[in-house]
Amino acid sequence: MSDDDAALRRRVPGTGAVRDEDAFDVEAVAAWLRSVTPDDPDVLAGVDLGDDDEPVLPEVRQYTGGASNLTYLLRYPGADLVLRRPPAGTKARGAHDMRREYRVQSALRPVYPLVTRMVGFCDDHSVIGSDFYVMERMAGTILRKNLPRDLRLDRVTTRRLSESAVDALADLHSVDVAAAGLDDLDRGEGYVRRQVEGWSARYRRARTPDVPDFAPVMKWLHANQPEDVGHCLVHNDFRFDNLVLDPDDVTRVIGVLDWEMATVGDPLMDLGGALAYWVQDDDGPLFKAFRRQPTNAPGMLTRRQVVERYARRAGLDITDEQWRFYEVFGLFRLAVIAQQINHRYYHGQTTNPAFRAFRPGVAFLEQRCLRLIRTGDGRLSPTRIFPKDVIGELLGVPRVALPLLAGGVHDARGKVAGVLGGLPVVGGLARGAGGER
Repeated sequence: MSDDDAALRRRVPGTGAVRDEDAFDVEAVAAWLRSVTPDDPDVLAGVDLGDDDEPVLPEVRQYTGGASNLTYLLRYPGADLVLRRPPAGTKARGAHDMRREYRVQSALRPVYPLVTRMVGFCDDHSVIGSDFYVMERMAGTILRKNLPRDLRLDRVTTRRLSESAVDALADLHSVDVAAAGLDDLDRGEGYVRRQVEGWSARYRRARTPDVPDFAPVMKWLHANQPEDVGHCLVHNDFRFDNLVLDPDDVTRVIGVLDWEMATVGDPLMDLGGALAYWVQDDDGPLFKAFRRQPTNAPGMLTRRQVVERYARRAGLDITDEQWRFYEVFGLFRLAVIAQQINHRYYHGQTTNPAFRAFRPGVAFLEQRCLRLIRTGDGRLSPTRIFPKDVIGELLGVPRVALPLLAGGVHDARGKVAGVLGGLPVVGGLARGAGGER
């Protein structure tokens, strides 16, 4: 890595060189940007785009996190912009709709100021071969797997941080959808039913021979689905790495990113999806291998506390038995997203070697769902008989062969954690999966 490359990484964490398979025509994008007239002209204030006689080309880096739409940093003199485009390869029906993603954010910003400002949308495929849009880069702190070392947060501050994240989601759910001009996204009653049916169908379409069929989980979800508790704007991919925090006060959320799957739907389905990523400190080592946000840090709310705080802020009464459905659905939905990515890797549509870890991840999530259905507690201990089956599935070996693994079950657990440790952030692969038309 060159000195310049290392310096850029220090300034903008999570960016790297553009992968060959994801490269685009930078000159064409720069020319298009010079022709754009944003709704808010101030969004390009200070950005030196040059002119047709002396064009300025941005330095382009690719955001390395995520496994869905491709995101790039456009580093211009004076300011940074961000470009979003769909990936190559076969896509789920309705997925990666750049126009819709752009429209939702443009409409939402006046009533939910945590949305970044848009620069422009392009549907001229002669530019880079696909739809894309450009927005301003919102500067701030974005949390990844662990809290940054220089934050040094105490338990009280960490708790406030997690509370602010919950409040940001509850506030989104309180937005007046009609005032935002997004009420056409509401397909009416039956959102829960459509989600259960839709995600089940997506899993069946994306299933490859190397993963379980999830039939018992899908059957249980179908039989136990509740009525919609309400309709509001839902994000459908609400995680810490999609939140921008004030660098001077990390307990304050100043931005929410990645609106690919936003729609109008049931708020508890959105909360259930968010908590599928909320790995807490007392979870077993297998689930901790999935952790990609610092929700296990001392002081962070537990999943139960998140539900309780959200319920108070939203004015809802949620029992543990009622919540079980949303928790199982959130984990199943995460498994479908992971399998859609595994499908791309299995069929050679992506060369990212980290994607090989999604297959065992799908198998583990099935077992976690089943245990939650049976016991009300999805945590899996690697020292009990039931989780040994999980480890066997994750390692891709017959269950009867598990005792033959060198070192026994504890060594197997370490191997699983090692495989899953390379797991990239599982984001919203298919907009059609979460966002309704």
